Amino acid sequence: MKVQISPGEQQRATRSVRALTILGLLIVVVFIICMNTGYSKLTPIDVIKTLVGLGTEKQELILFSFRLPRIVIAMLVGAGLAVSGCILQGISRNALADPGILGINAGAGLVVMLVVAFFPSTSAAPVFMLPVLALIGASLTALLIYVLAYSKRDGLTPTRLLLTGIGVAAGISAAMIVLTLRISPEKYQFVATWLAGSIWGSNWKFVLALLPWIVVLLPYAFTKARVLNVLNLGEQTASGLGAPVEPERLKLLAVAVGLAASSVAVSGGIGFVGLIGPHLARRLVGPKHQFLLPASALTGSLLMLVAEVTSRVILQPQEIPVGVVVAVIGAPYFLYLLSRSK
Repeated sequence: MKVQISPGEQQRATRSVRALTILGLLIVVVFIICMNTGYSKLTPIDVIKTLVGLGTEKQELILFSFRLPRIVIAMLVGAGLAVSGCILQGISRNALADPGILGINAGAGLVVMLVVAFFPSTSAAPVFMLPVLALIGASLTALLIYVLAYSKRDGLTPTRLLLTGIGVAAGISAAMIVLTLRISPEKYQFVATWLAGSIWGSNWKFVLALLPWIVVLLPYAFTKARVLNVLNLGEQTASGLGAPVEPERLKLLAVAVGLAASSVAVSGGIGFVGLIGPHLARRLVGPKHQFLLPASALTGSLLMLVAEVTSRVILQPQEIPVGVVVAVIGAPYFLYLLSRSK
């Protein structure tokens, strides 16, 4: 049986594809700007020469050892956090859901801090173990939030989920503060930078540690777009349509936790990307997750790239953490959303 597509749906799909194309082009433009921006200036011609192997040793060091790893990590982290936030908003039907606000980032960050405190070496083994260890911390946190927020009578209500996540995040933040009081001044400096949201893993080992998680989990999340559409209708309607609500919700929650944990493991405590990215994407492509999930990934990457280049130029020669730039944008937007929510 051939499915008929209405002209309105076809028009919306065309508009969504156009928006995705524009987002991709903007990412390419900002990517090029990022390669040319920094304390040590590289002109576009210098960048092209260096990319094709005709640059000086200094130019190759700046581009390949310092700038490109940070740019790639910023893109991967932005995509991971934004899609994680989009999934959490979908399964909870809560417009304010975000891996940072719900405490998932804090759970991953606590484990990362413990690892750094006991294993300060940056050798390959700890680097590649960081996403796994962060996933353990984030999974335990997500499980705790789910158990505390779930009610047999009402299910997983948006308000209960948000308030439970904020409470758990506050408790974990307190534990992290206590931990900082027991570490050496050198490690405290690192922890303070990490908490501010600096992309501290700025070499290719961290890119390779994060890349498999993004490459595996993002496509899987995209395949669950129709499930998210059904879950958005509510538990009773989704069950009436034959969807296995709880198993699918747990699978999607695991994907969201994995994306957030692996991203936090290499980027530090960057918040609000998982909140802003999906909301901006929803304004561009609408609520259907077939377009919303890819748009969230692109919007998150674009947001992180803009924050990355801004953090480098705003106070040259010093750099400010990327998380501070994102927070300056995200905090007012969060308050705006909170004022509009019922």
